[in-house]
Amino acid sequence: MSTPGSVYSEFISRYTTDLKAVKTQLFWSSMLRLAVFLAIAFAVYFFWSSTRIVIGSIILGIITFLILVTRHSKIQYQKAKLKALLQLNDTELKVLKREFSDLPTGDQYKNPEHEFSQDIDIFGNHSFFQYLNRTALTEGEENLAAKLTSNSIDDIASKQQAIRELAEQVELRQNFTADAMLVDTETKASSIVTWINTYKTFVPKWMSWFPVVFSVISLLVIVAYFFNVISGAQLLLWFLIGLGITGVFLKRINELSSHVSQAQSTFQQYFKLLKLIEDAEFDSNLLTSFQSKIHSDAAKASQILQKLSKHIDALDQRNNIFLGPVLNGFMLRDLTQSLKIEKWISAHADQVESWFKVIAEVDAYNSLANFHFNHPNYVFPEIKANGSFTKTKGAVHPLIDPKHAVRNDFEIRDNQFFIITGANMAGKSTFLRTVSIQIVMSNVGLPVCAASCDYVPTKLITSMRTVDSLADEASYFFAELTRLKYIVDAIQTDKYFIVLDEILKGTNSTDKAIGSRKFVERLVKANAIGIIATHDLSLCEVAYELPQVKNYYFDAEIIDDELHFDYTLKQGVCQNMNASFLLKKMDIVE
Repeated sequence: MSTPGSVYSEFISRYTTDLKAVKTQLFWSSMLRLAVFLAIAFAVYFFWSSTRIVIGSIILGIITFLILVTRHSKIQYQKAKLKALLQLNDTELKVLKREFSDLPTGDQYKNPEHEFSQDIDIFGNHSFFQYLNRTALTEGEENLAAKLTSNSIDDIASKQQAIRELAEQVELRQNFTADAMLVDTETKASSIVTWINTYKTFVPKWMSWFPVVFSVISLLVIVAYFFNVISGAQLLLWFLIGLGITGVFLKRINELSSHVSQAQSTFQQYFKLLKLIEDAEFDSNLLTSFQSKIHSDAAKASQILQKLSKHIDALDQRNNIFLGPVLNGFMLRDLTQSLKIEKWISAHADQVESWFKVIAEVDAYNSLANFHFNHPNYVFPEIKANGSFTKTKGAVHPLIDPKHAVRNDFEIRDNQFFIITGANMAGKSTFLRTVSIQIVMSNVGLPVCAASCDYVPTKLITSMRTVDSLADEASYFFAELTRLKYIVDAIQTDKYFIVLDEILKGTNSTDKAIGSRKFVERLVKANAIGIIATHDLSLCEVAYELPQVKNYYFDAEIIDDELHFDYTLKQGVCQNMNASFLLKKMDIVE
């Protein structure tokens, strides 16, 4: 059976071979273009006395050269895509070794006021997002970040089905990502959508037929010149008339050309991405729904978008100092292509946003599917309608190296509240984050790092890393109270799993003990479900009065004057604390 690592290594070997072949093609393509250029120069030099032969040679040479340039561009794209594919697979091999510190951290998505993301390392250096994210588009990355923070418990089974199916289609995912990596991100897709939806046309409707008539007359004028019916001066006059007509609209044409040129990379790549989605064979409801959103009765979305890309390429030919003036002087090319672009915008402006959203969705789901492929031993939670909130065996945090991971079994029933005690560094906070990230992963549709997991979908809310704000003149204690008030208000209207780590740290120990107990009692009274970690052993007494509260702990032992942890969750109250031992061990106190 193939492992993820062996698959990536095989791809690297294949793409390295392909890249060598493409580089050879590029070399001979360059040589062929040089030969055509030299042939044109040869013709001009030896037939300089015959104007007609020189002009004919130049026109034929330019046409041949443009065909070769188009072919060369296609080969260059193959080279760029192969490099992107090699980079993708190299990244995956590194991540399998837990080397991912150079990947995007997602710091821009941090939000201290969010229900949980600030507390459980969703974003930031060495975060879950950094480990998970393989999106290639800004919109795809934003979509993935939104999924992780949405706290949505809807359609989890559909999400799981889509991730399972997409995970198996490794080459499809990598081709999609490689094509997306080649999008020029200078202009955001959302900006393009805004521009298209607010665009005002300027080309007159009669331009739909006038350039055709003008081009036919131009052809007759050129033929007449070659047969000595008219003079060169008359040919030049007709040429200048054409440039004059185009010049009337030059300012608006320049504006249109500037906008579409900035977006051209997006259109060129997005039609490729749409085609990959269209041609894929999907069975899952979610993925087939994406396909249905890009299907048109008239044509496929990829074909429609490709047509626009071709119109933009044609308009860009105006920038060729040799070809541009000729095409405009004899064919009014700029007006023809501008009209085609405007007609396209009028016909499809309302569809573009929907197509772009599908691309962003697939880009985000590629990351989720890639995570599943990289972790074949993870399990998809069994979604339950009722019963225990979660019953998990062999759970561990996904960012902990499996070589050093200690797995824990736990079952938290509905309306149950765990109080977790334990020595410093014994594993309390890690356990809280393990349970929290498991909830986030389950709600997104990902498999979790466990041997088995039954799960009743529930939203998550936490208070673990409250910080004060000097700018707002808010003390730590007030910031913490604000967070706890936020939690109390939230559970009045919805069901949440609550995770708390050492609350009320901003007050004295007696006040803290009383306040913590009353807060837990308040949560239990509201039928809340969750976990609180604390060093305050007096809080554990609540369990003797309220059957919904259960005591668990992480232990530490001093063996041969060394501190040892087993990081195993046990039922009961911790009896061994280690602060004094550590102070002496580090020569802080005597």
